Amino acid sequence: MILAAGYGKRMENLTDSKPKPLLEINNKELLRHNIDFFMDLGCKDIVINTHYLHKQIKHFVEKYYSNSKIKLTHESTLLNTGGGIKNALSLLGDNNFLVTNADILWKKENKKDVLNFIKKYQEIQTCKLLLAKDINFKGLKKSMGDFKLQNGLVQRWKKNDPHLYYTGLQIINPHIFKLIDDQCFSLNVLWDLLIANKNLEAYVSNSTIIHIGDINALNQFKNE
Repeated sequence: MILAAGYGKRMENLTDSKPKPLLEINNKELLRHNIDFFMDLGCKDIVINTHYLHKQIKHFVEKYYSNSKIKLTHESTLLNTGGGIKNALSLLGDNNFLVTNADILWKKENKKDVLNFIKKYQEIQTCKLLLAKDINFKGLKKSMGDFKLQNGLVQRWKKNDPHLYYTGLQIINPHIFKLIDDQCFSLNVLWDLLIANKNLEAYVSNSTIIHIGDINALNQFKNE
């Protein structure tokens, strides 16, 4: 699943008339970078959630991927990251699946790391995140880290911990959505429940991950 429903407000006026996933890096839409990367890994069935300027994404998929197994969900009201995935569960099925953010610029050098990350992905009981060290995470990022990793289990980052950032890619066991009754919620709520129960796993990438999270990152990497 590719998360593509947000407003992209950090892109300033660039997203006034175009959804963020359709902004281009090296003359190729962010969404197309994502789809092509994961299809190359062997992903045949893809779900994309939409909300803001959703008709443009629908037309994009029809234009470039009419012969592919890509399904769209439309959220009339934005459901946030967790709610967006929960809303698409009927299309995603009962087996584990991958979720990626549309604003991550996946590149060929990430392929080995991602393949290692998804190895035996059906064995994940809850959720597993792909993380990156500070030196390997480029583009938009906070001054604080997202997480820390101890013995394969994830905890929230605290002051003086090594900086580890969420790369926008995770493996999800759909059964974890039974933990939350809400229809609109952030994945952070779900992650915190799993952290409290010592059930959130992670793997650290060795390659550079690029987050096109704002207009500065777009301008910095637009020719990548």
